[in-house]
Amino acid sequence: MKKWIALAAGVAMAATAGAANAADKLTLQLKWVTQAQFAGYYVAKDKGFYEAEGLDVEIKPGGPDIAPPQVIAGGGADVILEWMPAALAAREKGVKLVNIAQPFKRSGMMLTCRKETGITSPEDFRGKTLGVWFFGNEFPFLSWMSQLGIPTDGGADGVTVLKQGFNVDPIIQKQADCVSTMTYNEYWQVIDAGFSPDDLVVFNYTDQGVATLEDGIYVLEESLEDPEMVDKLARFVKASMMGWDYARENQEDAAMIVLDNDATGAQTEKHQVRMMGEINKLTEGSDGTLDVAAAETTVDTLLAGGSDPVISGRPEGAWTDKITNMLK
Repeated sequence: MKKWIALAAGVAMAATAGAANAADKLTLQLKWVTQAQFAGYYVAKDKGFYEAEGLDVEIKPGGPDIAPPQVIAGGGADVILEWMPAALAAREKGVKLVNIAQPFKRSGMMLTCRKETGITSPEDFRGKTLGVWFFGNEFPFLSWMSQLGIPTDGGADGVTVLKQGFNVDPIIQKQADCVSTMTYNEYWQVIDAGFSPDDLVVFNYTDQGVATLEDGIYVLEESLEDPEMVDKLARFVKASMMGWDYARENQEDAAMIVLDNDATGAQTEKHQVRMMGEINKLTEGSDGTLDVAAAETTVDTLLAGGSDPVISGRPEGAWTDKITNMLK
């Protein structure tokens, strides 16, 4: 919101006046590579929102071999971005992650299918091959199939699960009938590969009632027991939400900031501007406060995972409004 951006400008002068004091360092581990999915954080750093809050934030890109819960457990980050299913699964394994803010209000997860396969409803998945991301991203899919009563071990009555790389090659090469996509990224890769929207049938996890929360801000439980860290985290969330507000109001500028921070040079302006527009739809209306009902829906989805659910029971202490309440 504009009030946050205006406030940041005012705070910046105070921060400059106190520049003699060293900024508090924080390390943020992203869930994936540098792209508009994380624009709010890059904007907050580029525009001086973190600096205005007395913070020196290091942003570490993720990748296919990087698991944020492992990074924070090993001391490689103070804060991570993670999907709630993976965070809850890690919590059960002893990595006591706590959601302190939720910039993403809506899920961008989809299953995208070739229309020529004859798939028109989830019941048509039976006997088909579906591409699924793993490394913690498979949990919503497996719960969905369990709720539908569709086995995931192949056969005419079940589905064959293809462990999908972080690309859409299986649908392009017709190795799979459907693949996992995000509204802001892989779906457009399918379109750019020559498919038209009319060639595809899309199943949005939100529409199917199995959406789970994505890209939440998580810390270790112990961080919330340290008053100094709690203060730093509150300033971090405040500045980050300023970054997200700016990104929604300045889509192209935010995309260019992301490109400037892409050390690999792999991203393109067209893709990042388009991604920024789709990401803004998922963060729209968020002030960082976690919607507890959405969190409970995530838990319900995971508990409906049949004989082998992602989590064994309803979690306690997995999220808190301690930080966001400090900003009100």
